[in-house]
Amino acid sequence: MNLALSFLFGLVGMAYFVYGKKQSEIAFMLAGGALCFYPYLVANVAWMTFIGVALMAAPFVAARFDW
Repeated sequence: MNLALSFLFGLVGMAYFVYGKKQSEIAFMLAGGALCFYPYLVANVAWMTFIGVALMAAPFVAARFDW
């Protein structure tokens, strides 16, 4: 399960990073880099899921509140 989640969040992170680079959106680039890197640090499936969902939502929250 850890491997599948790591692959999923890494894939989403890569897509976020590429999108952020093409659109010059720093929030997506940072979230994408974090999504690619954090599965190496977290072993618990529940925490990995929670952190991954939070990182995927972060650029949208940042855009909503103009951060």
